[in-house]
Amino acid sequence: MSGPRGSVFRYREYAVDAERGVLTCRYELDGREFTERVTLPPGEQWHTEQARAAARLVFLLSGVSYYKTAAPPVIDLGTTALTAAEEAFLREFYLQGLAEFAYRNNLALTPLRLEARRAPDQPPAPPPPPAPKRALVPFGGGIDSIVTVEQVRQQADVALFIVSRPADRFDAIEQPAAVTGLPVVRAEREIDPQLLRSAEFGFLNGHVPVTGILSAIAVLAAVLTGRDAVVMSNEWSASIPTLEFDGHPVNHQFSKSEEFEAAFRGVLADQGSAPEYFSWLRDRTELWVGREFAALTQYHDSFRSCNKAFYTERSRRFAYWCGQCDKCCFIDLILAPFLSAETLRRIFAVAGEPLDDPGLAAKFRSLLGAGAKPFECVGEVTECRAAVLLAARRDDRTDSGLLQELAAEVASWPDSPSQAETAAMLEPVGRNFIPDRYR
Repeated sequence: MSGPRGSVFRYREYAVDAERGVLTCRYELDGREFTERVTLPPGEQWHTEQARAAARLVFLLSGVSYYKTAAPPVIDLGTTALTAAEEAFLREFYLQGLAEFAYRNNLALTPLRLEARRAPDQPPAPPPPPAPKRALVPFGGGIDSIVTVEQVRQQADVALFIVSRPADRFDAIEQPAAVTGLPVVRAEREIDPQLLRSAEFGFLNGHVPVTGILSAIAVLAAVLTGRDAVVMSNEWSASIPTLEFDGHPVNHQFSKSEEFEAAFRGVLADQGSAPEYFSWLRDRTELWVGREFAALTQYHDSFRSCNKAFYTERSRRFAYWCGQCDKCCFIDLILAPFLSAETLRRIFAVAGEPLDDPGLAAKFRSLLGAGAKPFECVGEVTECRAAVLLAARRDDRTDSGLLQELAAEVASWPDSPSQAETAAMLEPVGRNFIPDRYR
């Protein structure tokens, strides 16, 4: 099904099995049905109005994974009525969340039309009474979520939130999660197996705004476990587009951006007593995160952000840093100003530290803006440039040929960051949306 663009993607229904703790979401496209299941702690809490509203949001956002199999111009919400605010939010979630997908597949999604019955706008809900701070922190095992956990736990009762496929867990998440010593709320997300056979069925393929989907699941998990906030770890640079195309931003990290966060928080606010939703790192750079992480030595032997640690097929997963992917290069670069060369060479010991490999010069230059920025969760160009300059000044990096070469190039550029601009990267930037009770 290469997807006739004249077809219609339909939201069918969602159903809850409280005894098993299973949310089932069903969609349809040209007679082909798709089913997604999310499993969370079972119990009577599933029957509350809060949980029903949160489950509905999961249903709304998860549809994007199945819509993109053909990307038709019409989405029919069927019996699911939307408020005006929800319809506007959902349309932007599709358009901007799939901007990279559309760019890579040479598709024009802007004519997209949502057909939905209008639900009445919800009256403002009274604020909930003061209660103990009980935060749920989605945890991916990388430097961002580790820094968030270590800061939030100083003032709130924290549980980690981890999503995996049924009967599968990623060591790259589980190992640093064990280091935290914190309780874990788990969700199993079972996507329709047809998606794993995309080539066979002729589906379109590409990036989806998965953080948005996982955010909705996290909100449902927070409701079911009595948590008052979902605290994300999305930093300032996630809001910077990967590129501009035809006058529109294309952001690989859209569902980690300030724009998505604010819009999603607005939808939650309309529901009334939903958990808070915000990012602890919204006004912080990756450079700041790197400095904070450097002091958390207990995690240095377990954290891993390498792409090859997260392959779907277990047989293909790496149990170590591959030292070659864009994520490996970025993490090495952003930590190099703050961790010794010896420490980073030990972290990347199996494959070798990326900054010791001249063959990776092109990947580092793309991070620095001298090439197309990779479609990855990596930092903004200016902070990468600042990281190069700071790292090259370290006494233990004078023999790092590639690093010194890159630093000399950056220093020669007219837009090379000044000392003042570099220092500013280590301070809060932009806006912060942390609720007062969590400050």
